[in-house]
Amino acid sequence: MYKILTVEDTIRVPPKSFGTDLNTAIIAEYENQFAGRIDKNVGIILAVTNVDKTSEGKIIMGDGAIYYNASFDILVYQPVINEVVEGSVTEITEFGAFVNFGPMDGLVHVSQVTEDYMSYDQKSAVLIGKETKKALKQADDVRARIITVSLKNKFSDSKVGLTMRQPYLGKIEWLIEEKKEAKEGKTPKKEGPGDKKAPKSDKKDNRAKERK
Repeated sequence: MYKILTVEDTIRVPPKSFGTDLNTAIIAEYENQFAGRIDKNVGIILAVTNVDKTSEGKIIMGDGAIYYNASFDILVYQPVINEVVEGSVTEITEFGAFVNFGPMDGLVHVSQVTEDYMSYDQKSAVLIGKETKKALKQADDVRARIITVSLKNKFSDSKVGLTMRQPYLGKIEWLIEEKKEAKEGKTPKKEGPGDKKAPKSDKKDNRAKERK
């Protein structure tokens, strides 16, 4: 999930930025150092949205920069277990599909794509259902749920597991088709000319005729 957090830090503003607005310089320096990095406690740092307070700058002997203690708001993304995300398939492999959602990728293991058994077509780089013939390929838009999270200091070491084997999850095209089929299934069938039931015979009238 995306969050706005208020943090405090000491920012080094180099001489080349002395001529710019102080808040702008602090935002630029913080983003240069931390934007796109992972903090295991808060998630992925994306951007600085606002600078609230700035202390009086300090100069360190032998360093031409000025150091400021600042309080500012940062935008972060932290994947949370059971969170539903939407993204695009970036790669198909024999063991599953990698899905990009926002600032990171997650893996949908081949066993978590559908209830159907999915086989890997290496030539076309597609996962195909044995019974349903549903196909999942690169660039497909999907909806999934986060089931495992392991954030490390590097993106390459971080892992997020996804599933699409739950109601209302899966390839967006599948969901649209399922919704359409469900809607059509609920529509009452109209009677045709040959569907009308023959009127029931009146036994009393028949008996009366026999007596006559």
